[in-house]
Amino acid sequence: MTKSPKNQTEPNDTGTDLFGSALPVQKTKVSSSANPLKNQPLADRLRPKNLNEVIGQDHLLGPDGALRRMVEHQALASLILWGNPGTGKTTIARILAQAVGLNFVQVSAVFSGVADLKRVFEEARRYQESTDKGTLLFVDEIHRFNRTQQDSFLPFVEDGTIVLVGATTENPSFALNAALLSRCQVLVLRRLDDEALEKLLQRAEQEINRPLPLTAEARQDLRSMADGDGRYLLNMVEQIFRTTKDQILDSSDLPKILSRRAVLYDKNREEHYNLISALHKSLRGSDPDAALYWFTRMLEGGEDARYIARRLTRFAAEDVGLANPNALTQAIAAWESYERLGSPEGELAIAQLVVYLATSPKSNAVYKAYKLARKTARKTGTLMPPAHILNAPTNLMKDLGYGKGYEYDHDTDQAFSGQNYFPEKMQREQFYFPTNRGMEQNIAQRLEEWAQIRKKRNS
Repeated sequence: MTKSPKNQTEPNDTGTDLFGSALPVQKTKVSSSANPLKNQPLADRLRPKNLNEVIGQDHLLGPDGALRRMVEHQALASLILWGNPGTGKTTIARILAQAVGLNFVQVSAVFSGVADLKRVFEEARRYQESTDKGTLLFVDEIHRFNRTQQDSFLPFVEDGTIVLVGATTENPSFALNAALLSRCQVLVLRRLDDEALEKLLQRAEQEINRPLPLTAEARQDLRSMADGDGRYLLNMVEQIFRTTKDQILDSSDLPKILSRRAVLYDKNREEHYNLISALHKSLRGSDPDAALYWFTRMLEGGEDARYIARRLTRFAAEDVGLANPNALTQAIAAWESYERLGSPEGELAIAQLVVYLATSPKSNAVYKAYKLARKTARKTGTLMPPAHILNAPTNLMKDLGYGKGYEYDHDTDQAFSGQNYFPEKMQREQFYFPTNRGMEQNIAQRLEEWAQIRKKRNS
């Protein structure tokens, strides 16, 4: 737990207020003999000192941004900052506390329990009583607190003892209690795009006072390796400055001294569902290139290929359907191929299936018919089938009329009798409406011919 002194503001070397406006401030003198690369991490040295220095979050800090309005009106609400690592959640929380004159206290849900929270709440109450000022409690990884721990914040948020700012990389809708969410505004921090990452590189070069020894292509690859994480980018920059003297590095040199940021993916959480949704909708939209991209993104994130194969088999039945009945066969074949070959050889069979499904004609007519039929089945309950299509293995059943009047369809001219197969007390309904795509075009024509025969029989 870190607690800042009462109402203390950090020195601002740029001579600006929290939004970057010029102010006559006392600059902190730094010894010229100190080696900043050894004494202080580059990411910490470049930590923004005011909200205008925060990169990549203009939607929150621009003229109409929610955070800017809160600071301008000195009315900071409790917040949940949701975003990927390295997007500035901790930094923004510190600046907000300074901007509205709150005591800043930080805890981590990884290392803190209920006892720690009680102590923080009690200290915040005493601070409020002695100074008439509140406390901004910043909770890192707030999604890791259980329901009881999350509930413990509620009375202190409601009575104003603390302004809660929680940081999470998980979807708050899934990770946080409804009661806590109802008392907080959820603000989404965006991953840093290429332009924002380039600004960070330029700031790093100004701070170190020399250009990055990279070719233009290597510079682009470095930003790509950061994958939207500003802190990770600056750590890599620091490593390059530490290990490189006179040579200029190209793209082939970067992997020798740096490691690519691990893909953000959790097979049990939101990213898992986001990517499978993206794959499914790309297939439905008949875009094989986008579908292959999301498929490989999931593999790179460590997703089990069997899970993907199972979802693709479902897609073959739900979204391709009878427009291409062979899709289901292909899905099972690809799934079995992966089971026999394993990874990585078997992944090619699934990739082939992805392209096959994306380029197949689509129909969800069977899927819609299935849902309509189930809805009607629930509504009609236990209606008996008509007697003429019931078997009559006993004399009693024959006496009751079971099987009487049944017509054997194969004995008719077109192997279609047109008899009624719905319950006698139920009107005929149509659930399946085939499209005019793929094989369903032939099915639709055949059903229309049978409908005419049935109509003629019953007229």
